[in-house]
Amino acid sequence: MVCLRALNIKDGRQSASAGLVPAAVLGILAGRDFRRNGMLTTASGFPFSATLVAQPHDYPEWHKGRSRYGIWMVPIDCPRVLGYVEQVTEQLSDLLHPTRRQPHLTVFVCGFEQPERVHDDDFTADQLARQMAALQRLQPPACSLQIGVPDSFASAAYLRVGDPDGQLSSWREALGEGGREVRFGPYVPHVTLGLYRRQLGAAELRRRLDAVTGTRQVELPVSRLEYADYDSRDMFGRLRCRQVIKLDRRSETRPATDCPGRS
Repeated sequence: MVCLRALNIKDGRQSASAGLVPAAVLGILAGRDFRRNGMLTTASGFPFSATLVAQPHDYPEWHKGRSRYGIWMVPIDCPRVLGYVEQVTEQLSDLLHPTRRQPHLTVFVCGFEQPERVHDDDFTADQLARQMAALQRLQPPACSLQIGVPDSFASAAYLRVGDPDGQLSSWREALGEGGREVRFGPYVPHVTLGLYRRQLGAAELRRRLDAVTGTRQVELPVSRLEYADYDSRDMFGRLRCRQVIKLDRRSETRPATDCPGRS
């Protein structure tokens, strides 16, 4: 996760403001004042005039020496979905930074793993335990999500995610029992394709996304949720799986390993 300066969005313009936030949420920040009934209202379909270029280096202003950052996610290891992600990423590869991070759908952003809460974005073992207990009480069933067409935040290209049965909302409500999520705007379910490595105007970006060929929607079977973390100093580093909630009403804890997915 990369950090860039937060943006104030006024009348479609972007202006720098104080404070550093993860770049992956900048597009959500930018979009919140431009959505009406779920639709973006600008001519290009984007609430930004150009993509934001991610600078691949360490951001100590963000992590403050805290080494591990935790999220709950849906891992993607379905071959058909992985093939679709790879297909779209390849067609946009001239725009995106390469990454070692496995394809996944972030369900809930927890924060920096710490023994106790000092900063607003600290996340403790007690909070994780409360989240695990809430999910076990919920006993969520296995389900399917719809992975759709490419779209974009200002900072990153992504694939849209459809949730016809409303499972994401129930998972997020349960996870919220462990504490407030680290979030700067409305939750937008998506599968990130990559952070931008060069600037492109919104109109040209829309043309590029509309020109992506091949499959336009695939079904993602979901049989488990995973708590994973990553090295906060490596914005493209791999996710490490820490906890697993199986959606067949069982849960398990297993040693820290790389979560299933692409290398």
